Amino acid sequence: MKVHLVDGTYELFRAHFGAPPATAADGSAVGAARGLLRTLLALLASPGVTHVACAFDHVIESFRNDLYPGYKTSAGVPPELLAQFPLAETLTRALGVVVWPMVEMEADDALATAAARWAEAPGVEQVVICSPDKDLAQCVRGERVVCLDRRQRKLLDEAGVRQKFGVLPTSMPDWLALVGDTSDGYPGVPRWGEKSAAAVLSRYRRLEAIPEYEREWEVAVRGAAALGASLRAHRAEAALYRVLATLREDAPLPESLGDLRWEGGRRDELEAVCAQIGEAEVVSRMPLWRPA
Repeated sequence: MKVHLVDGTYELFRAHFGAPPATAADGSAVGAARGLLRTLLALLASPGVTHVACAFDHVIESFRNDLYPGYKTSAGVPPELLAQFPLAETLTRALGVVVWPMVEMEADDALATAAARWAEAPGVEQVVICSPDKDLAQCVRGERVVCLDRRQRKLLDEAGVRQKFGVLPTSMPDWLALVGDTSDGYPGVPRWGEKSAAAVLSRYRRLEAIPEYEREWEVAVRGAAALGASLRAHRAEAALYRVLATLREDAPLPESLGDLRWEGGRRDELEAVCAQIGEAEVVSRMPLWRPA
């Protein structure tokens, strides 16, 4: 079997910014929820999709905001999008999909936890993390745990991560610490870019393994003197950024693997939410209904 883990927050954002806005009869925004409904329905109707879960940032802020004040918050997120998060969780449950609404941790932590927990479970052929988020590339393991960009239909296995970022998946938190991640709100180390970080980390793997002085580096990097000086001046910040970038694998997920088996939509709940968002025709397209 394959276990499909969906980044619900990403899907909701993509639906909001990628489709025309829509409102329900009461005037509330429902465009993102409609888009999420369609993309989840397409996934559930795909061959070989048997075990599914979907994680959401129920609250955008997380424990990482306590570690670093500049970490991403809900500030700047369109209020009409924020208002649809509860609706998104409701419709996902109505589809019969396990929902993980994260509060202290993030949706990515839930996905990382699930991937680590079930990658080697009996009967599991592959864990597919449905997201293009580069943070989740650290979860990739060989061809056993992969990331899938469903929009572009691109699968990223371990060889793909190395080709795309220049490092092994296990070095992705260190790569992000050096390069920074504007979407998460931390800047990285000055002067370091994707190519320089890849070149050094492909040799040393971890931040603490990088020699203090660039003259000791066993890899040729353009502008090494400036890079080395910057890293010496910002090692403490880099260590903090790596903590921010490292996904947790201890999220409180109560479900067993068997609980993730998709047994169909919940008809009454789905009819209600589809009526609310003006997508009644979706009900007729459901491939399977859960027994009453």
